[in-house]
Amino acid sequence: MSLSDVKAKAAALHAQFQKAGAQPVDCAILQPAETLLDLYGEDIRTRAYVSLDPVQGEVMLRPDFTVPVVQMHMSDGAEPARYTYAGEVFRRQEEHPERASEYFQVGYEVFDREDPDAADAEVFALFTEILAPYGLRAVTGDLGILTAAVAGLDTSERRRAALMRHIWRPRRFRALLDRFSGRAEVPPTRAALLASDDPMADAGPMIGLRSEKEIRARIDALRADAAEPPLAAEQVALIDTLLKVSETCPHALEHLRDVAVDLPAIGPAVERFGRRCEALDRRGVDVTNLAFEAGHGRSSMEYYDGFVFGFLEPSHPEWPAVSSGGRYDALTRQLGRGREIPAVGGVLRPGLLVQLEAGQ
Repeated sequence: MSLSDVKAKAAALHAQFQKAGAQPVDCAILQPAETLLDLYGEDIRTRAYVSLDPVQGEVMLRPDFTVPVVQMHMSDGAEPARYTYAGEVFRRQEEHPERASEYFQVGYEVFDREDPDAADAEVFALFTEILAPYGLRAVTGDLGILTAAVAGLDTSERRRAALMRHIWRPRRFRALLDRFSGRAEVPPTRAALLASDDPMADAGPMIGLRSEKEIRARIDALRADAAEPPLAAEQVALIDTLLKVSETCPHALEHLRDVAVDLPAIGPAVERFGRRCEALDRRGVDVTNLAFEAGHGRSSMEYYDGFVFGFLEPSHPEWPAVSSGGRYDALTRQLGRGREIPAVGGVLRPGLLVQLEAGQ
């Protein structure tokens, strides 16, 4: 696979998105790090190439296009808007050394407040059409359903916030659920700390960046959490049931509506999923055979907060998604300085498509 082949495929995809009505845009390869690193989430923060510029301060090589495009749109973009871009992104790959740390990305983003469900369907249908010749497996999900479930738990705001923060880290999320429900034993070191009248009395010299005040505040927070009643087993079981939903869209919708009877907080998000299915059907997508996985998207970008999708190559399980995307309304609020707009988009990896075309 040559770089010229990848560039040619990127240009062809870029042209297809322009033909669909998107305005071509570009973003600087060197991006300011201070604001963007907080928006990307833990995964990208640990994989970004960060450096210090004597004039600009902390900067990073562009790890994706979506956040800079949202910044641009919220600063001076007209509404509605459709954008497309093509270029290199950069991510460290310590955990997957077989993957390229510099690769091309081509994307399509929609900012339109008129009918978000129709916009979801527009983006997914367009990617489905472009990728049809490659025989990829399409899978969808909806992070809005899981976040609604967490928001509806009968527990403290502190615990809900902790679970919400770790939705994109499944193992940590599970560990918190087990701890908050009393299913996991308290570690002996924490039990000893909580039982002590003054844990700082025998702490020894202060080492590290945290002050004594910060450490005492953390201990107080642990004590407050330990004093809370456990999460009800019934609510934890409903979260478990929700996360196990992995069916075709019509069956998943029926299953989730059953869950919503006992977990009414997810009702509006589930009905939005139903409206999206109808919008996808109107766009010609075969919803009857389209996969829905409630946990899909939990290891992708943390700015996704609703509909998510991916196109996977079954013969290469070691590959990342050939294409992925989703809805990121909350990101526009964060960057909009008081303004917001529903937004959804997706990206393709032209390099992987070139490999598929070459039979690799």
